[in-house]
Amino acid sequence: MDVENKPKIGCVVMAAGNARRFGENKLAAQLRGRSLILRALEAVPAEKFDKVVVVTQYPEVMRLAGEFHFAAIHNPHPDYGISHTIELGLTALRDCDGVLFQVSDQPLLRRESVAELVDRWRTRPEKIVALGHGGVRGNPCLFPARFFPELLELREDHGGNTVIRRHEADLLLLDVPAEELRDVDTAQALEELKAEEQV
Repeated sequence: MDVENKPKIGCVVMAAGNARRFGENKLAAQLRGRSLILRALEAVPAEKFDKVVVVTQYPEVMRLAGEFHFAAIHNPHPDYGISHTIELGLTALRDCDGVLFQVSDQPLLRRESVAELVDRWRTRPEKIVALGHGGVRGNPCLFPARFFPELLELREDHGGNTVIRRHEADLLLLDVPAEELRDVDTAQALEELKAEEQV
């Protein structure tokens, strides 16, 4: 594939949530001395993307995004739900042929897995490609541009799952170890992860 026809791919790091179930700003929570948001940004293979945007309500995350040379987008209404974060990120990347959405609470996600996901999508750019394990889908997910209108129509806390459920036949999974897909929605989940790592 020549350079002119190479698909343009963007990445949205979703880091705007209120983390009500966690009880505090979980992005600042630490695992082995590194915050969850730092781990999320380190897992982005920047060389695979034409542009990376970080959508957040937190000034400290916006500063950190700048250190990675990622664009920071302020979300003043995290209470609008994940759909608003998707809208803000996708609007900034609307000229892309595909956009990957990455959450910020998978502390064991590996950069190499995200890079392989992008490479897999390049071979089937008409498909939605996501990481998974044992046939069960996880995150991140990469959507081709033909699904952007549906993503932009999402409201409140409806995310990419809603679109994927309508188009299961268009979904391809890249299998990775289960631990990479583990998210930490609660403080207890993070403590359990720390305990397992000490065994």
